[in-house]
Amino acid sequence: MKEIQWRDSTPESVRQTGTPSAAKENLRLYGVAYTTMTANKHTTLFDGGVVKQVTTPLQVVADDDTQEVQLLNLYPDIRYQTIDGFGGAITEAAGSVLRQMPEETAEKILRGYFGPEGLRYSFVRTHLDSCDFSLGNYSAVTDPQDKEFKTFSLARDEKYILPYIRLAEQYAGHKIGVMLTPWSPPAFMKTNNDRNHGGKLLPEYADAWANYICRYIQEYENRGITVEYLTVQNEPHATQLWDSCRYTHEEEREFLEKHLYPALQKAGLGKIKINLWDHNKERLFECASTCVTASTNAMIDGFAFHWYSGDHFDAVRLVREQYPDKRLIFTEGCIEYSFRDKDQLKNAQIYAHDMIGNFNAGMNLFFDWNIVLDEKGGPNHVSNLCDAPIMCNPNTKEVEYKLSYYYIAQFSHYVLPGAKRIETSGSYEDVIAATCYTDKLETVSFVNPDGTLAVVLLNRTEQCMPVTLRIKGSLVACEIEANSITTIVCAAKGAAID
Repeated sequence: MKEIQWRDSTPESVRQTGTPSAAKENLRLYGVAYTTMTANKHTTLFDGGVVKQVTTPLQVVADDDTQEVQLLNLYPDIRYQTIDGFGGAITEAAGSVLRQMPEETAEKILRGYFGPEGLRYSFVRTHLDSCDFSLGNYSAVTDPQDKEFKTFSLARDEKYILPYIRLAEQYAGHKIGVMLTPWSPPAFMKTNNDRNHGGKLLPEYADAWANYICRYIQEYENRGITVEYLTVQNEPHATQLWDSCRYTHEEEREFLEKHLYPALQKAGLGKIKINLWDHNKERLFECASTCVTASTNAMIDGFAFHWYSGDHFDAVRLVREQYPDKRLIFTEGCIEYSFRDKDQLKNAQIYAHDMIGNFNAGMNLFFDWNIVLDEKGGPNHVSNLCDAPIMCNPNTKEVEYKLSYYYIAQFSHYVLPGAKRIETSGSYEDVIAATCYTDKLETVSFVNPDGTLAVVLLNRTEQCMPVTLRIKGSLVACEIEANSITTIVCAAKGAAID
């Protein structure tokens, strides 16, 4: 059997995770009956407000071709997109909360996100200059006369962000890939002379802003941080109370083509993967169809999106089908207190529903928003308070792990970087197929680089749902408890399936 090879598009931070020794034996099973397979069921329940995690070994029996009902068919030879991995945002707000907690508590939180026993995150998203989840507005340069950026300062990043990226790398055991996203240019570069309340980039500052972005990346890399991804602008169609800047699709394309991309090339930063849009899914396809042209196609790595306008999974699918070479990245989603209540079960199910839908539509990479916030849902300099999977009280030093943390883990702990998705329909490359007997179970399935299968099943109903996995000559039967999420991991006998 040939050695497993990373795709050319696989990020360097993912390649460093290596290929487990069980890969050959597990992959060998995909060409034959799964009679020598083992399966474990990992379930998260929310019983009386208490999180319960249960692992159960499952029996694997031969398929005698008689069972016709309650089946989830898996076709691991049919493969779709590659999964690059999972990550979360280390904002100034998150860093300020961690900074106020005891050192051992901050360490435990970061290990829980990036360590091998936790969520196994391999990416971090952070803001270029301030965002709403900052302690206030700030820019690395504030002097309009400083054309050469001699006053450029990363003091805020050095205090609240970079130390925790370095610790994340320490606990992960490999380099972390960083995505940088600007919320706004410095106020003096904008039509409204304000970081907040929208406004636009002044045309005469387009080159300066592009060079500013390059300088930010260089300063990160000079400090040993690996910047892999860049989005052009966070939520370019929104005028917000906080840091924001508006672009039409045509303006974003023009800034990329005439200013940002040439500046990155000139600065020796051609390796940076540029992603556009970084806003809600309902206009994702319009952005792609406007921005991808014969001259810009090679400049664009892919498209980033958020969840705040609804499911719109078909918008993601449409971009995947029409632009199969482009990466699709979920870059932000959280429970906003101004729109939703604090029902933990409902909110965790929102995460899982969106992740399953996005993966089935072609998503490659998932970023959650703030990895940690305080007990109020901040700090946020305009009081746009939100939930996070981990909430801390800096006064009492208490830590609360929300149910959403454990729901995300049902994906990120078991779906390894480089995995291939198994889906119900589609014809694009690098996927695997599955069919399920009921829409009461939301499912998505993956083949990992080590050859294991990971099948995620979400049950948002009030009833227990029976299901039998049917995989190349074998059957694995179990029940998916009411209001639960389950990951079933299948591997060759003797292989680790933690």
